[in-house]
Amino acid sequence: MRQHVSVTRAMISTSSVTGRGWPRALALGLLATAAAAGCNRSAPEPAKSAAPPAQSAPTPAPKPTSGPRIYVSDETGKDIVVVDPVAGEVVGRIEVGKRPRGVKLSKDGKQLLIALSGSPLGGPNVDESKLPPADRAADGIGVVDLASGKAIRKFKSGQDPESFDISPDGKFLYVSNEDAAEMSVLDLASGEVIARVKVGEEPEGVTVRPDGRIVYVSCEGENEVVAIDTASLKVVGRIKTPARPRSVVFTPDSKIAFIATENGGAVSVVNAQKHTLLESIKIPPTEGTPMPPRPMGTALAPDGSAVYVSFGRAKSIGIIDVKTRKLTRVIENVGGRPWGIAVSPDGRKLYTANGPSGDVSVVDIASGAVEKQIKVGGSPWGVAVAHAVPEQTTSQPPGPSGPR
Repeated sequence: MRQHVSVTRAMISTSSVTGRGWPRALALGLLATAAAAGCNRSAPEPAKSAAPPAQSAPTPAPKPTSGPRIYVSDETGKDIVVVDPVAGEVVGRIEVGKRPRGVKLSKDGKQLLIALSGSPLGGPNVDESKLPPADRAADGIGVVDLASGKAIRKFKSGQDPESFDISPDGKFLYVSNEDAAEMSVLDLASGEVIARVKVGEEPEGVTVRPDGRIVYVSCEGENEVVAIDTASLKVVGRIKTPARPRSVVFTPDSKIAFIATENGGAVSVVNAQKHTLLESIKIPPTEGTPMPPRPMGTALAPDGSAVYVSFGRAKSIGIIDVKTRKLTRVIENVGGRPWGIAVSPDGRKLYTANGPSGDVSVVDIASGAVEKQIKVGGSPWGVAVAHAVPEQTTSQPPGPSGPR
């Protein structure tokens, strides 16, 4: 959500910023680990014995698994919560920094990247003059090595990063900078921000077209999605949408985009080659539900046949058929305001991050049953899904031998 917005429309300005090293481990006592589950990091009381206190053991890495892992960002805390969706339990917590939101796996699946922000948490209708000052040193893209379960680096990212996407070749990140009304381009090999592109008020969702030639940025405050050419880094299109566009997903052939618009109560369908609106699929309310649907997050089925859309305060998920562009089904009572949404690699399960209820839902797509609601605490925001963590003996930051 927006905290502070500075808006101008301009062409590209560029600057270079060098990534900063990040401590490789954080020693936590048993009491601190328990407190982290509730996002309250109070230190343990000192031992009352005259003997010197023993050194606390490092937090162990999440246990290896043959099944999937869900990585969930907790916006109100400092953690990535690691969830085993099969066992239905939290199996680890990784402290990464302030206000983690957008999360994605690196192209090789060995690392997790996280958007971190030092902007204070506000929300709609909040008097921003009464919020504490922003901590710009906390802004960045955090990197977690999945094999060790440790934060290993933080890149510069531009001001107040919220979401991002990775180029198909794994060389660049495209980052939405909410407070600055711009998109930053991060070169992972050099660790430098190589360009900034002005887009519009409250940029949030960022999605690279599968062919890598175009990136879409949804601008909530402008009610439009901005298309940017990744070669020239120039704006090549502006697509007007219903109110408050949140997220974008493309079909695998790069021809069509689906855009979730929260306050518009619709999912817009766009010609992703010409950057023109084709139609908007209005999402009707379900009788007896507490709130009308508010389309938020989007995820594409692995076979490209369906788009899954979280409906926020309506506590539901919609399924849109890609071929017919019709809403075919709604799964109700998923959780409190599902936002982040992801699909399992086999296409059978959906996972949603439910902020107000502090949990993650596991939904069976075929039956529509909510199989589990796993308590994670805090305010879950983003979701990323991985198979078993690949074995490796050393951890390397993204760069020439990082994401590909």
